[in-house]
Amino acid sequence: MDVLGARHLDARHLGARHLGARHLDVRRLDARLGGRLRGRLGGRDTWRERLRSPWWRGAAALGAGALPALAFPAPSLWWFAYVALVPWILLARSAGTERRAVLDGWLGGLGFMLAVHHWLLPNLHVFTFLLSALLGLLWAPWGWLVRHVLGGRPTPGRVMAALVVVPSGWLMIELVRSWQGLGGPWGLLGSSQWEVTPVLRLASLGGVWLISLVVVAVNTAVAALVSVRAARVPAVAGLVAAATAGAAAWMWVPRPEPDGGARIAVVQPGVINGVGGPEKRFAREEALTRALAGQELDLVVWGESSVGYDLSARPDLADRIRALSREVGADILVNVDARRSDRPGIYKSSVLVGPDGPTGARYDKMRLVPFGEYIPARSLLGWATSVGKAAGEDRMRGTRQLVMPVSGGPTVGPLVCFESAFPDMSRALTRDGAQVLLAQSATSTFQESWAPQQHASLAAVRAAESGRPMVHATLTGVSAVYGPSGERIGAPLGTTASTTAVYDVPLAQGTTPYVRFGDWPVHTALGVLIALCAAEVVLVLRRPALRPHVRPAHTAHGSPAHPAR
Repeated sequence: MDVLGARHLDARHLGARHLGARHLDVRRLDARLGGRLRGRLGGRDTWRERLRSPWWRGAAALGAGALPALAFPAPSLWWFAYVALVPWILLARSAGTERRAVLDGWLGGLGFMLAVHHWLLPNLHVFTFLLSALLGLLWAPWGWLVRHVLGGRPTPGRVMAALVVVPSGWLMIELVRSWQGLGGPWGLLGSSQWEVTPVLRLASLGGVWLISLVVVAVNTAVAALVSVRAARVPAVAGLVAAATAGAAAWMWVPRPEPDGGARIAVVQPGVINGVGGPEKRFAREEALTRALAGQELDLVVWGESSVGYDLSARPDLADRIRALSREVGADILVNVDARRSDRPGIYKSSVLVGPDGPTGARYDKMRLVPFGEYIPARSLLGWATSVGKAAGEDRMRGTRQLVMPVSGGPTVGPLVCFESAFPDMSRALTRDGAQVLLAQSATSTFQESWAPQQHASLAAVRAAESGRPMVHATLTGVSAVYGPSGERIGAPLGTTASTTAVYDVPLAQGTTPYVRFGDWPVHTALGVLIALCAAEVVLVLRRPALRPHVRPAHTAHGSPAHPAR
C-alpha cells in the first residue's frame, strides 16, 4: 500500500510539474508573440519604451513642436491648430524629471521655429538652425510649466488652473519673441485663424493675442482629457468655456460701421531680376498703371522696392509717376528702396505721388528684417554674409509712423513688408485716423515657399483687429485685400501673376475694443503667472519644515536602548 501510494504521489507530482512547465511555456510564448505584435503595431508599451531613450524622445519633441506649422498657409489646416499642441503637451507632462521637461520644451520650440521659418534655409543656411535653437530656448520654461501643473496625477482643481496657466505661459513666449530684434511676431498661433470669420471676432476684442490664448487653452483641455482620468469634468468645462467665449464674441462684440467705400488698384509687376532689373521693373509698373486709366480710382498702390532710385536724385522718374497720376486720375503710392540724397544711408520709404508730383508725404520703414535688411551686432555676427544672403549693408530706420491724406480719397496708413506682422503698428495707425491700412511687400526671394501666402494672410488679422480694411500690395504676389472684419475682398493675385487688380474696398468707422484697450490679454496672462508664482511661494512657506534627525546621545550610565544601565 505504501509503495502504491508513493507511486501515485510521484505520478501526480510529475504531472503537475509537467502541466506547470507547459503552462509556463505557453505564457512565455504568449508574452513573446504579444510583444512582437505590439511592436509591429506600434503599441503603447513600445512607444513608452522608445520615449525612455533620450534620442527617441528628443526626435519626438522636435516633431511635436513642428506640427502647429501645418495650421498656417500654405497648408492652411486652421482646424488643426486646436489639437496640434497636444502631442507636445503630453510629452512635457510625462517627463521623468524637471530637467527633461525643460529639454522637451526647448526641442519642441526648436522644431516649431524651424517649421515656420524653413523657407529661410536657402538664404541663411546654417544660420537658420542657430537662430531657431536660440529662439527655441523661450519654450524651455514652458515645458517645465506644463509638467509642473499637469504632471503626475493632477487634481481637478490643478487641471482647471492648467487651462489658464499653460496658455498664459505660451502667450508670454509670443510676446517676447515678437520683439523686432528677435525676428518679430511671425508665426503667432492666433494668426493661423485668419480665414475663420467667427474667430476673427476675438481679434477685434483682444487682438491676435486673445486668439492664441483660446487656441492653446483648447489644446490644453484636449491633452488633459486624453491623459488624466480625473480631468474629464474640468477639461470639458474648459472646452465649453472656449466655445462660449467665441459665440459671445460673435454675437456681442461691436462690428465696424459702414462708412462708404474706395476704389483702390494694386499693381503687381511680377518677378523681374537680372541686369537692369530696377529699370525694367519700373517700365513694367508704368505700363500696367497706364492701363488703369478711366476706372475712377481713388488710389494706386505699388509694391515694396517698386522704385530703385531716390526720386529727389532722379526727377525724371518723379515726372513719369506724376504723369501717370494725372493719366489715371488718382494718387500713386510707390515704395523707394535707395540711398537718399538728403541724408546718409539706404532707406525703404513709402512715397505718395499726386498729379503735381510728390506730395511730401513720406514714411520711412521703422522695423527692419533681421539679417535681411540689417545684421544685429554686425561686428559679432557679420560672418552671416559669407554663408547666406544676409544684408551686406544695414538699412536705416525711420523714426515715426505716418497717416497720409489722399487727394479725393481716404486717409491711409502705410506699413512696409513684415511690419504688417506687428499688431501695435496697425493699431497706432488706426488711432491716428487711418481709414485704410496698406502694406507694401516683396517676397520674390521666397516665391516657391509658404512665405508669400502666410504674409498675405496677416493682413486679414490686422484688419479684424483694427476694424479697418487692409490692402496687401506686393511686387510678385500674393497681393490681397481684406475688409474691416477680416473678410476677403475680391480675388488675390498669385505668385505667377504680372497684372493689376481694382478692388472696391468698404470703409468703416468706429473703434474696436482692441484698438481702444490694447494688449489686455497679454497683461492678463502676465498677472496669471505672477499669481501662480505667489501661490507657489505661499505653499512653500506653509509647508512644515522637516526637523533634523538627532541621534540620541550615549552617557556614561546608560544607552538609548537601556537608559537605566
